[in-house]
Parts: sequence; C-alpha cells; structure tokens
Amino acid sequence: MFMQPKQGGFIGIVAHTMMYEPLTELDQEAASRALAFNAAWTLDPLVFGDYPPEMRRYHGSELPQFSLEEAEIIKGSIDFIGVNHYSTLYVKDCKRCNCTLGGDRSIRGFVYSTGERDGVPIGEATGMPRFFVVPRGMGAIIDYIQKRYHDKPLFVTENGYASLEHQQVRVQDLLHDVKRIEFHKSYLASLAQAIRNGADVRGYFIWTLMDDFEWVNGYGMRFGLYYVDPQTLHRIPKLSARWYKNFLTNRSLNTKENKALSLEAIASL
Repeated sequence: MFMQPKQGGFIGIVAHTMMYEPLTELDQEAASRALAFNAAWTLDPLVFGDYPPEMRRYHGSELPQFSLEEAEIIKGSIDFIGVNHYSTLYVKDCKRCNCTLGGDRSIRGFVYSTGERDGVPIGEATGMPRFFVVPRGMGAIIDYIQKRYHDKPLFVTENGYASLEHQQVRVQDLLHDVKRIEFHKSYLASLAQAIRNGADVRGYFIWTLMDDFEWVNGYGMRFGLYYVDPQTLHRIPKLSARWYKNFLTNRSLNTKENKALSLEAIASL
C-alpha cells in the first residue's frame, strides 16, 4: 500500500465464496454465521481492520489480536474484492444439536453443510462433488458482499462448470457441452440481477479457458471452454467456447457459420 500512490495500482484480494442457505427455519443464524466464518474471515480484516464480530463472539481471545498499528495498516488496504463462486450449500446449526463434523468445525462456523434436503439435491450435480448448479447463489453472494463491504468494486474471478464424466465418455460429447452453456447462462442472469440491484461488478471470468490440471483431480476434471487432447495437447473449442464468443459479441450461436465450425472441430478428431 505504501507504494500505491506512486505506482497507481488497483489492489485487491480473491476469496473462495460458497453461498449458504439454512437447512430449516431454525438454521437462519447458522447460514449467516457460515458466511462470516468463510468469506468474511478473509475480507473483514482488510476492510474493517479486525476479524468478523461473528467469529469474535464464538472464539473470543482464541483469535489473534491486531495491534493498533497493524489494524491501521490493513484497514481499507484493498480497492476491490475478487469472488470465486461455484455453488451453494445448505447448513445446519451445530450449536443447537450434535453434528458429525470434521476436525475443522471450529473454523467453519460450527455448522454442518450439505447439498441435500430430505434427500433432494439443492441443484443439479456436476463433475465436482458439492458443486451443485444453484444459479440464485451467484446473485445472493454478490448481494451479501456488496452490502457488508459498502459497495466496494467486485470482480467475479472464477465461475465454472465441471463436466459429469465417465471412463467411456466420447470426445464428441465433451465438445457438445450444452450443460456448461446452460450453467453460465443461468449464473450470468443471476449476476446481472445483482448488478441491477446496485452491485458494482466490474468483471467476470470463466474458469477456465482450457481444460487444465485440477489439483488432485488432475486432467480428469474438465472445466474448460476448450478441449485439450492429453496426448497431443491439441486444443479444440467446445460448443461453450462458440457460445461465449457470441455472447460477448452479441451474436447468435445458431448460425450456419458456427454450425460449420462445430462440425469441422469434430471432424478433425
């Protein structure tokens, strides 16, 4: 921050932000707490100079204390917030009842999170466990961050769809990724509503341009708009790449040119 006036930089941070909804009417406070213990844990110190009050309430002196000098340095030290958002989960309050939780329960807000309610998934499954298709969550998390951080500029730095795959999946099927297009259409519509509600969203980035090495999932988890042949590294645009290009240029996907391009890509395999 000390060099920012000279360099003219625009400094921010990115937070991975799931949206949380109460599993039952009794879990409203738990959903709010889950957001604070996840998204706000990262962002509150950099905006307000301290950890979220929701965390102080439950952890008290267990949380580190910032000195006055430290708080002054970090408070207001970011110009924008980057949001990595993929999905939404239900949460159950584990302060009211016993829950089967992992060892990190104290830093997750003392909640139990799940993608199902009464056996019904919160949204359509994807290739990534617990990443359900829940478009309303995009608008909700943006609204939450906008209100908590007083209209600070936002960028959606990651949002993407992992294909549901099996060992015998055909490359042609990977290229015809209609589900990915439906995902981005619905999430962008939710984001647009949040912008209409007043959120200062200045950018949106799809994860990812090309199929990549996804952590422990390696090359078996495909988020990309472009298919990458693992043997030759040849890159082929999927249907979603055509759609996104046309979305950005306000053109229709259903043109003779684009149909011909899609057929050409498949024929090249």
